[in-house]
Amino acid sequence: MPNAVEFSTVTKRYGAAAVLKGLSAEMSEGQVIGLLGHNGAGKTTLIKLVLGLIAPSEGTVRALGYSPAGLEGRQLHARIGYLPENVAFYDNLTGREVLDYFARLKRVAANEADVLLNRVGLTAAAGCRVRTYSKGMRQRLGLAQALLGSPDLLLLDEPTTGLDPLATQLFFEQVGELKSQGKTVVISSHLLAELEPHLDRALILKEGRLVTQGTVSQMHRDAGLPDTITARFSGRINGLLKEGWVAELPAAPRQCEPSLVEFAVPAARKMDVMRRLMQIEALSDITVKEPSLTHLYATLGADKQAKGDDDGE
Repeated sequence: MPNAVEFSTVTKRYGAAAVLKGLSAEMSEGQVIGLLGHNGAGKTTLIKLVLGLIAPSEGTVRALGYSPAGLEGRQLHARIGYLPENVAFYDNLTGREVLDYFARLKRVAANEADVLLNRVGLTAAAGCRVRTYSKGMRQRLGLAQALLGSPDLLLLDEPTTGLDPLATQLFFEQVGELKSQGKTVVISSHLLAELEPHLDRALILKEGRLVTQGTVSQMHRDAGLPDTITARFSGRINGLLKEGWVAELPAAPRQCEPSLVEFAVPAARKMDVMRRLMQIEALSDITVKEPSLTHLYATLGADKQAKGDDDGE
């Protein structure tokens, strides 16, 4: 699968301070990609590099085959949509007037504004002034703005911050629709549990360096995190925890109830453990759960912000 975005040994300095440090990463086309890291990890700087707002101090950035900060940037900008963390529009304009304004800037057909207002559920409020909009409505208007011109690459910075559960659900429905159209959607967020079900891949940054990248399952394996197998039995367990194969597991199983046992099992041993459990006549139910993205994030130490980091980057 071709890459929508490529970073090759990219370093970005502001004066003597390096915000990104030798970062190499890829973002594949047609996927939903999470950009994760503590405040100050370099997420916003990375987005600015893709947008061409800043140039790398060292290394190269390619987006949709173009160099964002070079002469090709203008061609690239027509194919990128961007939703900043803090959406700011002219409060005295109506929702439709805001989109008409951005449509003229992007040189797209004026009737596209009405189509997008309907798509994000703002048709009824299109004639209302933005100052009357809720946080969720402003975010939806911002998403409509980002979608003008049907861009191939969407960069969304903390898009669900402050949204209620319904607005968040509607937002991710839009993300799923964009993916089905072959768009690449990059989401910077710290709401890991909310984001995880919608991701194809993720990049985790810490202090300007790439800690890991890949699918959530792949990153779990690379980090050596165990899966949790929960086995429920129809009666008491007679000697199960004393069997030899159980004693050989890296971590001792946890007996949560007289008939319920949890096993923390490395990926390489998962099928063997499941096979052994399924041979037990008293087994009534078995479930397997991978570690959460939040667990992975904490294990890698990516949740720890370095002293002196700038929240804005």
